Amino acid sequence: MDSENRVTTSSSSSSNSSAFSFISKGWREVRDSADADIQLMRHRANSFKNLATSFDRELENFFNSASTSFSVPAIRSPPPPSEMDFVKRLQPKLSEFRRAYSSPDFSKKVLEKWTPRSRLRIDLSAIKNAIVAEVDDGDGVVDFDRVRKRNVVSFREFWGVWKSEVEGDEAAQSRDWEPIRVLKTRLREFEKRSSSAEIFGGLKNSEFLEKLKSSLKAMCKESKESKEVPPLDVPELLAYFVRQSGPFLDQLGVKKDICDKIVESLCSKRKNQLLRHSSSAGESSVIGNDNMNDELDLRIASVLQSTGHCYEGGFWTDHAKHDPSNGKRHVAIVTTASLPWMTGTAVNPLFRAAYLAQSAKQNVTLLVPWLCRSDQEIVYPNSLTFSSPEDQETYIRNWLEERIGFKADFKISFYPGKFSKERRSIIPAGDTSQFIPSKDADIAILEEPEHLNWYHHGKRWTDKFNHVVGVVHTNYLEYIKREKNGAIQAFLVKHINNWVTRAYCHKVLRLSAATQNLPKSVICNVHGVNPKFLKIGEKVAAERELGQQAFSKGAYFLGKMVWAKGYRELIDLLAKHKNDLDGFKLDVYGNGEDAHEVRSTAKRLDLNLNFLRGRDHADDSLHGYKVFINPSISDVLCTATAEALAMGKFVVCAEHPSNEFFRSFPNCLTYTTSEDFIAKVKEALESEPQPLTPEERYNLSWEAATQRFIEYSELDKVLNNTEDGAKFSRNNRKIIKKSVSLPSLSQIFDGGLAFAHYCLTGNEFLRICTGAIPGTRDYDKQHCKDLNLLPPQVENPIYGW
Repeated sequence: MDSENRVTTSSSSSSNSSAFSFISKGWREVRDSADADIQLMRHRANSFKNLATSFDRELENFFNSASTSFSVPAIRSPPPPSEMDFVKRLQPKLSEFRRAYSSPDFSKKVLEKWTPRSRLRIDLSAIKNAIVAEVDDGDGVVDFDRVRKRNVVSFREFWGVWKSEVEGDEAAQSRDWEPIRVLKTRLREFEKRSSSAEIFGGLKNSEFLEKLKSSLKAMCKESKESKEVPPLDVPELLAYFVRQSGPFLDQLGVKKDICDKIVESLCSKRKNQLLRHSSSAGESSVIGNDNMNDELDLRIASVLQSTGHCYEGGFWTDHAKHDPSNGKRHVAIVTTASLPWMTGTAVNPLFRAAYLAQSAKQNVTLLVPWLCRSDQEIVYPNSLTFSSPEDQETYIRNWLEERIGFKADFKISFYPGKFSKERRSIIPAGDTSQFIPSKDADIAILEEPEHLNWYHHGKRWTDKFNHVVGVVHTNYLEYIKREKNGAIQAFLVKHINNWVTRAYCHKVLRLSAATQNLPKSVICNVHGVNPKFLKIGEKVAAERELGQQAFSKGAYFLGKMVWAKGYRELIDLLAKHKNDLDGFKLDVYGNGEDAHEVRSTAKRLDLNLNFLRGRDHADDSLHGYKVFINPSISDVLCTATAEALAMGKFVVCAEHPSNEFFRSFPNCLTYTTSEDFIAKVKEALESEPQPLTPEERYNLSWEAATQRFIEYSELDKVLNNTEDGAKFSRNNRKIIKKSVSLPSLSQIFDGGLAFAHYCLTGNEFLRICTGAIPGTRDYDKQHCKDLNLLPPQVENPIYGW
C-alpha cells in the first residue's frame, strides 16, 4: 500500500480518482465474497443447532422411557434400582447442557470460535508492478484502461487465480482453513445419517451406561483419595517417641512388653477410629496388637510423604554399599570354627553354605578361621595339621561331599584367628570384614555374632553389607556362671552381647529359648542333621520291617568331655540313683580338657560308666545303640540329640528350652526330676522306638532348616528385592517405604553404640583387661605368610566408615 501511495502522490488529480475507484471496486468484490462465505457458515451453524435440538429431544424421550419401563430389544427385564437412580442423577446435568447450547448466543459463540482469524494474504504485487511500469512509460501519467487491457485481468479473475494458488498450497490451507474444513466434513457426515435411530441406537445400550457409571465412580473415588492426609495428633507422636526409645529404655531396665503396652494405649484412639471406619464401610478389619507398630509406622510415613520429606540417612549411614541390581546376590557366611574341629560352629555353617548354594539366586562364600600350626596342634584332633589354606579347604570339601551326596558350589575363604586357651575358642585377629571384597558385600550371616564382635575393631558390618543376620549357637552365660566370679562376669558379658549384636546385626536368630534374650532376635531352629543320619534311620526302619533286630546295645552318651557339656548333670543323676539302676551300664564317648577329672570322679563314686574315645556320631559302632542319654542343660540346641532321633533311637533328655524343638517327636522322652529320669530310662530300655514319619524326617533335614532360615531371617524378602523398610498400607493400598521416609532413632542409637565399641576396642590396654589375646587387634607376620597378606598398615586415628 505504501508503493501505491507513492504512485498516486506523483500523479494528477484525475488519475488519482481513477486509481482509487479501481481499488475500491476490487475491495468491494472481496467483501462480497467474504460475506457470502460468512452467510454459508451461519447457515451451517444454524443447521448444527437444529440437529443438536433434535438430539436433545431424542435423549429426553429416551430418559422418559427409561424412567417408566426402560425396555429395549436387548434387555428383556427392567433395570435394577441402582441404574434408575443413575439415570435420574444424570438427567439434571443434561438439562444444563441443553440450556447452554439452546441459548441465543450459541450461534454467535460458534461463529466467534470458528471464524478464521488469519489475514487474507492477497498478492498485490502484480497491481503494484503494473502501475509502476505504466508510470515509468508514461512520464507519471497512468492509463488504467491500458493497464487493464495489457497487464491485469479483471479483479474477479484475479481473485480466482489467487484462490487456486492457495488451494494448491496444502500447508497454508491446513493452517488457515482447517477448522472450517473439519466442521463442514463432520456436518456432512452428520446429515447423511438415515435416521435418528442410528445416532441414538448405540446410546440405548446397558454396556454404555455401565461404562459411563464406572467412569464416574472412579472419578469420585479418585477425588476422595486425593484428600490431604490428616496431621499427626499428640498421642501418635508420643507413641512413636516411646517405641523409638525402646533401645535406651531397655538399657535402663524397662522391658519391651511395658513399652508395647504404652504404645498400645496411646494408639487405642486411632485404632478405634480405624475399626469404626472399616465396620461402617463393610470391610474386614485385621488391626490388632501384633501389627500396631506397623500401623503406626505407616501412619507417620504417609504424613511425611505427603509433606514431600525424604530421609537421606544420618551421621552413621554409609551410602557406598553393594548394589545388588548389577548381578546375582551374594551371601557371606562367617563362622568362628572350622573342620577338622568337630564343633557345632564348624559343622552347621558348612551345611548351611552347601544348601544355600543349591539355589541359583545367590553366590555363597564361607569364611572360616585360619590357625597357625602351633594352634592347629592344640585344637584339631589326632594332631592333624595343614601347611596351607588350600590343603584345609580340600579336607573340608571332601568331608562335606561324603555326607551330602552332591557337589556344593560355594567359595571357601580364610581369615586370621588365634586360639584362646582360657576361653577355649578362636578369637578373630584384625578386621574380619575386610576379607569379603566390597563387590561381594551384600548379605552377611554371622555365626555366633557376639563371639565374632567381642573384640571386632574394623568396619561396621551393617555399613558394609545390605543385610546382616546373626545366628546364636552358644549359651555363653551358662558357661561363665560355672567359673570363678561367674555371676559378675555373666552380668558384664550379658550387656556386652546386647551391645555388639544391636550394633552389628539387622536380625538375630536364636536356636532356642535357652540363649540370652538379644535385641532384634527371634527363636527358630535353623539347623538340620547330616543326611547320612537320615539314611541310617531309613536303614534301621527297613531292617525292623523285615523282622530283624536293629538295636543290639543299650544306652550311650556322646559329647566333648568338659563339665559344661552335661557330664556334671550325668554323674550327679547316676550317683543319686545308683541303687535304682541295677545292672545298668552306660557307654560314654568323648575327648576334652576335663577328661581326666571326669573319669576320676566317676571312679571315685563307683559309677558303672565305660569311657571310650570320642568318635563321629555316624560311626558304625554306634548304630546298634537304642537309647541316647543327654542330661545337658547348657546346650542351645544339641546336634547329637537331633542325630540320634534321625537314626531312629530313643532320646532321654531334660525338659529344658534347648530341647523344645524335639518334644514333638514321639521317641523323645523328657524328664523334670531325677526320679523321672530313672523312669524314662527304664521305659526306653524296655520298649521299641517308633519309625519316623516322612514329615518328621523332613523337619530334621537341612532342606527344611534352610527354608526356616530364609523365612525367619527375612532373607526371602532381601533376595526378592523387597526392602526391609517397605510396608503395605491397607488404607490406601499403596507401598510406603519407611526406611526412606522415616528417620529411626534406633538406627541413630545403634550407630552410637558401634562408634563407642570401635573406640574402646582400639585401645590395646582395654582389650587385654577384658580378656582379649594380646596382639589380636591386627594379624601377625605368620598370618601374613600363611595367607599371603600384606602387613597391616598403621591405623588412622580418625573413625571413618
